[in-house]
Amino acid sequence: MDLKNYNNRDVSDDYRYVEVDPAPTTWQSAFLRVVKRTFKGELFVGLWIVLREMIRFNIHTIKYPLEKIPISPRYRALHKINRLLESGNQACIGCGLCEKICVANCIRIEAAYGKKGRKVVKDYTINLGRCIYCGYCAEVCPELAIVHGQDYENVSEQRAHFATMADLVTPMDIFRAKKQKPFPGFGALRDDAENFVKKTPLAY
Repeated sequence: MDLKNYNNRDVSDDYRYVEVDPAPTTWQSAFLRVVKRTFKGELFVGLWIVLREMIRFNIHTIKYPLEKIPISPRYRALHKINRLLESGNQACIGCGLCEKICVANCIRIEAAYGKKGRKVVKDYTINLGRCIYCGYCAEVCPELAIVHGQDYENVSEQRAHFATMADLVTPMDIFRAKKQKPFPGFGALRDDAENFVKKTPLAY
């Protein structure tokens, strides 16, 4: 077996060496190299770009928090719990699937049976300090009750920051104004779903 090609690394026909200037040996040659590199064309190109951006009037910055950039509907921000279109009650049925699938172990649900024999959610908290916003809780919810909203500002002075059911569920005034936005992903309600809602004796 011939090992000539393995010992010689320059086997390619289009192999080119990079021309590197020799290192300066005196302070005069070092000064000339600095001057040569300083007054190249790239310097003036960079200065022109900076000057052009300074005199432009269509500034790309926004006045936060008065102005906010539009967010994709698939963005996983702070959690929300929707209400039922028919009765306005919270859509969470207390099945506990979101608590079981949570990889960060930040969801806690305490459910019990109410007076009519239905399961009632007594306590529902999410530790937003531990949450990694993976979206598994929203995907596994059979009622599409818990979703990710558009509010991404999660600031707290305490490290153990929790969100309770009262903070997550859609406020009643917003629900009555029909501003509750459903989850736009797979399994979401159609746009004209309110036209097909009928009042039933078993409304809960």
